[in-house]
Amino acid sequence: MAIASEYKKDPRIVQLILDQSKRIVRMRNGIIISETIHGFICANAGVDESNVEEGYATLLPNDSDASAKTLRKQIKEKTEKNIAVIISDTFGRPFRQGQTNAAVGISGIASLLDYAGRKDTFGRTLRVTSIAIVDEICSATELVMGKSLNVPISIVRNYPFDDTKNQINDLIRTRSEDLFR
Repeated sequence: MAIASEYKKDPRIVQLILDQSKRIVRMRNGIIISETIHGFICANAGVDESNVEEGYATLLPNDSDASAKTLRKQIKEKTEKNIAVIISDTFGRPFRQGQTNAAVGISGIASLLDYAGRKDTFGRTLRVTSIAIVDEICSATELVMGKSLNVPISIVRNYPFDDTKNQINDLIRTRSEDLFR
């Protein structure tokens, strides 16, 4: 396979990347940036060889919101607690060095907090500020989970989550809003 050879990647991994991609966005410097079948733009379509045995790779869930919903339901059945569940993965950022954790699936929590129409500190009306709540929570929890500390889950307490509207696709820009398509 030409891509595997050029990018010095295992052909099986490249095939997984292609299988998990709607389209290739860019390939450069050994990195394949693609749009996943879920609509995320990320390196290697989310195919990850870290924290798994040699010769294996992990994929993003087929329906990450459904996976989060199943986990939430199971936790509620066992604990009788109404909680929110966020599934995260490490994402690179095109304009900054370093990776950060980002939400890939949610249940029981709104993905965005829209400040449009509210007043700022000086009384001006905010027009476009929308905070990706679930991504911010994921970034904060990675600090205690650590990439290699074998901590697969963290608990965030006292965040007033709103579960009226929750789907990960709310974070994905439409084609008309995406400046890089």
